[in-house]
Amino acid sequence: MLDEKEKIIEKMELRKVKRERKTRNKTTNQTLNFNLNKIEPLTENQKLTFETYEKGKHLLLIGSSGTGKTYISLYLSMKEVLESKQYKNLIIIRSVVPSRDMGFLPGNIKEKIKAFELPYQQIFADLFSRDDVYDYLKNKKMVDFISTSFLRGITFEDSIIVVDECQNLELNELYAIITRIGKNSKVIFCGDYKQSDLKQTFKKDNKKEDILKFIEIIEQVSQFKIIKYGHNDIIRSKLVKEFIIASEKLGYV
Repeated sequence: MLDEKEKIIEKMELRKVKRERKTRNKTTNQTLNFNLNKIEPLTENQKLTFETYEKGKHLLLIGSSGTGKTYISLYLSMKEVLESKQYKNLIIIRSVVPSRDMGFLPGNIKEKIKAFELPYQQIFADLFSRDDVYDYLKNKKMVDFISTSFLRGITFEDSIIVVDECQNLELNELYAIITRIGKNSKVIFCGDYKQSDLKQTFKKDNKKEDILKFIEIIEQVSQFKIIKYGHNDIIRSKLVKEFIIASEKLGYV
């Protein structure tokens, strides 16, 4: 008789969870009043990224520019934040490299950093077909943008973290990001190790030392999957593809 009562209680709890989930989904749709456009992978590596992400792996997407690494990462992340309710928000992390040009930007340091958010505003506008969606989601605490300069003391929990332009991060910065990832969180690193905004020590093979060290470490971590994007994955335009191939062939990047 006790077992039967337990079964009834279990069924009641399950129904309660389903009702709450349905209510949350309905409330979210009413509140947001816009939808995430559905996108499909266009290349084999993009397809592999979709499949690997759905298996729950952390990702390191590395390789050529113009391959959609950041775009896909933000799409997959926001899709899960909006649909699964397992994660409370998407956090975008990137290095804000100080430069003379940055000094001419108006406002304080936080206002100047906003200039580095423009690429994400454009991506979100395209993903949702609405220009103001990035700022809207930030105000709702569903999206956050953090510079590597402000990581101290932070622990990321119940979040999806996209680390963009990771080729510009030093090894200690990459280490700091990884070690701040807490419970129920997922991370995607995106970068092109053939480009960098930092003046770093070069190896004889003309590759950036820190990002290569990071790749070596990640190769030893079973929860990660490294996907290397190449020339066949460049989709931005035919001009970009031809230019990148020519530049690499001549050894200029």
